[in-house]
Amino acid sequence: MTKPIVRKLRCAIYTRKSSEEGLEQEFNSLHAQREACEAYIASQRSEGWVLVRDQYDDGGISGGTLDRPGLQQLMADIEDGLVDVVVVYKIDRLSRSLADFAKLVEVFDRNGVTFVSVTQSFNTTTSMGRLTLNILLSFAQFEREVTAERIRDKVAASRKKGMWMGGVPPFGYRVENRKLIIDEERAKHVRWIFARFLEIGSGTELAREVAKRGIQTPRGNRIDKKYLYRLLNNRAYIGEAVHKGESYPGEHDAIIERDVWDKVRAILTESPRKRAARTRADTPALLKGLLYGPDGAAFSPTHTRKGDKLYRYYVSQTVLKHGAGSCPVGRVPAGEIEAAVIDRLRAVFRQPEIVAGTWKAARAHDGDITEADARAALQQLDPLWDELFPAEQARITALLIERVDIGADGLDVGLRVDGLSGLAREMLAGGVGDAA
Repeated sequence: MTKPIVRKLRCAIYTRKSSEEGLEQEFNSLHAQREACEAYIASQRSEGWVLVRDQYDDGGISGGTLDRPGLQQLMADIEDGLVDVVVVYKIDRLSRSLADFAKLVEVFDRNGVTFVSVTQSFNTTTSMGRLTLNILLSFAQFEREVTAERIRDKVAASRKKGMWMGGVPPFGYRVENRKLIIDEERAKHVRWIFARFLEIGSGTELAREVAKRGIQTPRGNRIDKKYLYRLLNNRAYIGEAVHKGESYPGEHDAIIERDVWDKVRAILTESPRKRAARTRADTPALLKGLLYGPDGAAFSPTHTRKGDKLYRYYVSQTVLKHGAGSCPVGRVPAGEIEAAVIDRLRAVFRQPEIVAGTWKAARAHDGDITEADARAALQQLDPLWDELFPAEQARITALLIERVDIGADGLDVGLRVDGLSGLAREMLAGGVGDAA
C-alpha cells in the first residue's frame, strides 16, 4: 500500500525581544526562542513541516506596534505566498495588542497561513483555537497596560523627588550618572540670554543677537525664536523638575536666580502684541535729526495717545518756539512722511547712476567689489526693508540720508554716497539685521 503524499508546509519562525539588554550576548533570548521553534518544527517533519531559510527577528522593539522590520518582512513574504505556517515561542512575541493581532490573523486567513505557538498549543484554523487565542491575547494586552501604568507611576514618583528621568538635557546642562550637571561654558550663554531678554523684551531680536554671537544648540543647529521661548520657560534653570505641569524641587543646581526668572516670566506673560507695540514706541523716530522745514528749522518727533492708539508726528522747532502759524509746514504725520522718504530710497536703489556711484565708493575700500555686486546688494535691500527691526531701519536711514527738506511742494532727500557704499559692503558681508 502506497503512502499518501504529504504536502510540504513552509514554516517561518518569528522572534522578538522588547529590550536591547542582552542582545550583544553570543546566545540571547532570540536564539533561545528560535531553538525551541526549530525543535518543534523538526517534531512535525512527518506532517511535511520544513523550515524556511529566512530569519524574521526583531530585537529591542515593543510588541505594542506593528512597525517592526522583521514582522513587516514576514508579512510581505506571506502576501507573496512564500510561507504556510508562522511559528512563535509565545503569542505575545507576535503582538501584545488584541486589535493588532486581529489584523495579523486577517492576513493569515486571507493567505491560508496557520499560526502556531510552541508553548501554547492551538491552531488558528479551528474555532476553539481562535477562542483560546483571544483569551490569551486579552491577558497579554492587560499585562502590557499594567506594565505601562507601573512605568508611568515610577516616572511620576521619580520626578516628584526631583530626579532626572532621561531625555535631552536642557541647554546648559549635561548628564552624568543620571544626574544633571551644569555645563559652565553653555551656562554662561543661558545667563546672557535671560539677562538680554530682560533688556530688550523681544524674542525675535534676541534670536538675531544670539545668531550674531554664534551661539548654537548642542547639535550645532541655529537657535531660533521658538527654541529661545522654550529655554526661557524651562523651570529646570531654577533648579526644579516638572511633571505634567507640576514643578518640584530638583536634585540639580540652578543656573538662573529666582528674581531673574520672575522678571522674565512677567515679560513673557504680557501679550506679544503689547510688547511689540512698546518696542516700536521706544524705537527712535526714523527721521529724527534728518528732517528740516522750508525755513531751515529742524523737525522733532513727538506723539500723542487717544485710548490705546498711538499717533506720531514731526513738529517744526519754529512752531514749538513761536506757536502755530509761524511756519508754513508746522506739523506732519510721522507715518506718511517716513513712508514717502522710504519710497524715495527704494527708487534710488534701482537707479543706474546711484549703483555706479556706490560701486566706485565701495571699490575704494574693497577693490574686489564689482558693479554687479553693488547692484545686487542695493536690490536686495528693497524687498528686505519691511522685514527689518524698527531700530535697524532707523540705523540704515541715518546711514544713507544726509537730510530731508520738506516744503509746501514736496520733499528733497539728500543722500550720503559713502553711506550707500558702506551699506553695500554690509549687505555683501551679511551684516544687515535679520527679519523681525
